[in-house]
Amino acid sequence: MLKLCSCSVTDQIQASVQCRFPGSPGPFAFRRRSPVSVSCSPLSRLKLTPVQAVLSSQQKEVVEVVKSGSGSLADLLRLGSLAEDGLSYNEKYIVRCYEVGINKTATIETLANLLQEVGSNHAQSLGFSTDGFATTPTMRKMHLIWVTARMHIEIYKYPAWSDVVEIETWCQSEGRIGTRRDWILKDAATGELIGRATGKWVMMNQDTRRLQKVSDDVREEHLIFCPREPRLAFPEKNNRSLKKIIKLEDPAQNSRLGLTPRRADLDMNHHVNYVTYIGWVLESMPQEIIDTHELQSITLDYRRECLQDDVVDSLTSLEPIDGTETVSEHNGTNGSTAAREDADCPKFLHLLRVSCDGQEINRGRTEWRKKPAR
Repeated sequence: MLKLCSCSVTDQIQASVQCRFPGSPGPFAFRRRSPVSVSCSPLSRLKLTPVQAVLSSQQKEVVEVVKSGSGSLADLLRLGSLAEDGLSYNEKYIVRCYEVGINKTATIETLANLLQEVGSNHAQSLGFSTDGFATTPTMRKMHLIWVTARMHIEIYKYPAWSDVVEIETWCQSEGRIGTRRDWILKDAATGELIGRATGKWVMMNQDTRRLQKVSDDVREEHLIFCPREPRLAFPEKNNRSLKKIIKLEDPAQNSRLGLTPRRADLDMNHHVNYVTYIGWVLESMPQEIIDTHELQSITLDYRRECLQDDVVDSLTSLEPIDGTETVSEHNGTNGSTAAREDADCPKFLHLLRVSCDGQEINRGRTEWRKKPAR
């Protein structure tokens, strides 16, 4: 496991400059980066706790980066790289203590943020903008941005504090109106599959806030980095990611009213980041489900962007069975097998709306499973 000392960033950079890097120099860009050990001089050990790190270049390159202040030092220290064919990106992350929730495992918001991070790092490694979410030169020229249209995440096992998660991601075209990105999450120590995700993005004009079709120029800038054949994180027929979400109507069984965006919820696109919606959806979940179950899958359809001054209501109800009865009503009838299964693995519908006029912001669907014994 990667262990870092508590010294300042400046001290760590100085230590890395003094360190000896075994191996011969090689090309810097777009290579699979092989882990190398770092051995520090006695002088550096007098000032710092010994550090074991995984770096991706040689001492000369580190010195040049430190002197130039170019900012690419992050590329040297990041535990990620493009695949050999350049069509996907893989990165490892350590789960921090502040990313763990009441279950002593990473929260769904933590994992969603990691998906966002690895996707953005993938775009940066391809040379796309660092001042926006994967914007190409043509997009920046035309003031265009990507906005999330749909997100589906399935988690089979939640990582705990200090676990290392390995995430692979790739992007591909999604018709004429957008693009999609897929992710595979694994336990880096065992290789066990612990989650999958897929998302769809559409293009918006940053000035008018109106959706816009993906132009051929933008498409060509993306396609050269996409798999030649469709590659899906969820190749199964009729999988959950394809399920249509019906709109939740009033009266809802559970609600949390008057949610307001914090300044920290806004992202580079000047609206509420898509991960914040996940937290809002969960705010109206029944407490008894939170106490006894953990989230297995979540699907969100984004209908309208949410801005800083919006006030949001979060509504939640059990998903109807067979399109008619709710689970709670079904359980009270004949105790059928289907009813018992839904009691152990309940499914919910969600709606986020603007408080003042009821405009739909987001509709969602979640599935839950009993918490594992610990």
